[in-house]
Amino acid sequence: MPFAVDAPEVSGSESSDAPACTWVEVAYATPECQRIVTLVWAPGLTARAAVIRANLTAHFAELDDAWLASAPLGIFGERLEAPEQRELLPGERVEVYRPLQLDPKQARRERAARRPPR
Repeated sequence: MPFAVDAPEVSGSESSDAPACTWVEVAYATPECQRIVTLVWAPGLTARAAVIRANLTAHFAELDDAWLASAPLGIFGERLEAPEQRELLPGERVEVYRPLQLDPKQARRERAARRPPR
């Protein structure tokens, strides 16, 4: 699977009061490609805002801003119920979840139908 990581955005001056980690990541993957975009963290940055700022539509033709504005999101594998309100912490990775291509129950039924009877 191809893998791409965008370079972090450059921020202004750094102070000694700043957290040691001052970035967040946004991840999106298809079966063919994965992209992780690194963004500069700022207090108040929400999960949804980070996804919009990551500009994933420039890398994945199948995405559009309208879908990204309501796509399911998670942080390190845990789905967010209110990504518009969830403020990110430095070092967190926001994941954009794609819809399932095939319902797992339907896939099981189809496999069972293809098996020879016992």
